[in-house]
Amino acid sequence: MPQETAAATAPPEGAPPADLACADCPLRALALFQEHEAAELELVQSLKRRDLRLPVGQTLIQEGQTDAPLYTLQQGWAFRYKTLSDGRRQILNFLLAGDFIGVQQKMGDAAAHGVETLTDAVFCVFQRDSLWEIHRRSPTMGFNVTWLTAHEESLVDDSLLSVGRRSAEERIATLLILLFKRAAALQADAGKGGVPFPLTQQHVADALGLSLVHTNKTLRKLERRGLHHIGEGRLYMRDVKSLARLADLYGDGRPPVRPLV
Repeated sequence: MPQETAAATAPPEGAPPADLACADCPLRALALFQEHEAAELELVQSLKRRDLRLPVGQTLIQEGQTDAPLYTLQQGWAFRYKTLSDGRRQILNFLLAGDFIGVQQKMGDAAAHGVETLTDAVFCVFQRDSLWEIHRRSPTMGFNVTWLTAHEESLVDDSLLSVGRRSAEERIATLLILLFKRAAALQADAGKGGVPFPLTQQHVADALGLSLVHTNKTLRKLERRGLHHIGEGRLYMRDVKSLARLADLYGDGRPPVRPLV
C-alpha cells in the first residue's frame, strides 16, 4: 500500500519540477544574503506567482514591453541591455542569482531595456503590483527593494566609468574581477575552483564598448601576464592583487551582504 500511494502521488514522468517555496530557496543559506523574518518570507511567498525556466539566449523582458512582471533570478545568469535602431547593443550589467529584475519598468510606462538569459536560468515571477504591495505591507521589505535598486545603479555607474574613462585593459580587468567576486560569493568554495563564466567575447565587447578584435587581444594579453585564465566556461583568478590594481577599483570588489526578495 505505501508503494501504491507513492506511485499515485508522484509527478508524471517528464513533468516540470515543482515551484520552489521561498523558505526553501538555497540562496537564503548563503552568507551573501540577509536573514529575513518569517512574516517577510510569507509576504514574498504570497506575491510569488510561479517559477519560470528559460534556456540560454531567451528574452525575459523585451525593450518597450509594458506588461512585464517582476522577477528574482534564482539560478543562472542573464543580462540587461539596450539596442540602437541598427542593432548595435550595449549591455548595461550582468545579472546573477539573487538579483531583482524589472523595478525600472515599474517606474515608467514601458521597459527601457531588455533582459536576456546568458545561461539556462530559473526566475521567481511576482505579480505586477508586487512592488506596491511590498511597500504597503512591509516598510522593511520596501526599503530592501529600494536598496537593491540603488545597488544595481551603482553597478551601472561602475560600467559607465569603465566605458568613459578606463583603458581597454582597465575595463576588462574591472569586469573580470567584479564578476568573479560576485559569482564567488554564490559558491561554497568562494571561487577557489574558479567560477562559471558564460560570457562570450562579444558579450564582453558589448558591455565595455570595445571592438571584438580589441577585446580578444586584451583578454589574451592579460592572460599571458598571468592575471587570469578562462577555460571550459570557467574563470580563474591567477593574480587578484595585480588585477585589482590594474582595474583601480573602489574597494575590493566583493559584493555587500544584501536582502533577497
